Amino acid sequence: MLRGKTALVTGSIAGLGYAIAEALAQQSANIILHGLEPLEQIQNTSERLQKTYGVSVMYSQANLTKVSEIEHLINQAHETFGGVDILVNNAVIRHVAAIDALATASWDESIAVNLSAAFHTSRLTIPNMKKKKWGRIINISSVYGTTATSNRVAYITTKTALIGLTKSTAMDVATDGVTCNVLCPGTVPTPPIVERIAGNAERAGITIEQAEHDYISSRHPTGRFVAMSGVASFAVFLCSDAGKDITGAVLPIDGGWTIE
Repeated sequence: MLRGKTALVTGSIAGLGYAIAEALAQQSANIILHGLEPLEQIQNTSERLQKTYGVSVMYSQANLTKVSEIEHLINQAHETFGGVDILVNNAVIRHVAAIDALATASWDESIAVNLSAAFHTSRLTIPNMKKKKWGRIINISSVYGTTATSNRVAYITTKTALIGLTKSTAMDVATDGVTCNVLCPGTVPTPPIVERIAGNAERAGITIEQAEHDYISSRHPTGRFVAMSGVASFAVFLCSDAGKDITGAVLPIDGGWTIE
């Protein structure tokens, strides 16, 4: 149980981030939701977590490309909950383009959201974690943190760098009761992936079921999506007492995608 702990999950109004936030709420952690979705959607999500799990929930629409807004978010967390105990850096932006076609602005945005935001949230929350001699930082990378494909230069670069950030952070806080690990999921059924598969089906004139099979089987030897609930449960495990000696680890949850 994580009663009395506060978890900040960036990019958590829907998809994998929400699954992780909900799993932590199930363990009685207070939750700080974050996202740029419409305010009504954020409020509805916040109320659902509060009513279902009886935890306190705060939300933020901080723009992660702006350091001042990240700092304001962490200050709000201190004022409301006395600080962040569990930090999950999940927010991500994806630009599909080869290196010679990617706009400079898209590169800069990817670096800011996918990588620099994790640095800033970590540097701002670690002092409080050190003071309490307890903290958990979980960075969400991807199978593309350890492999590559075409037309994803910004995404792959940032997800790879996130692994280096994790390892360095883990070393810096190793004696302070704080752990830092990185999860590398395969394909999870987030809304963008589901929409992409639906588009593939329409273009190929096949059923969505067939398009899903074709998409997943080319990646996962298991032949199925990685369950968001499974990734979320892994995050909860890392926050439990059983996970206290796991730090600096690169943990694949990818249906066998990266088997060598």
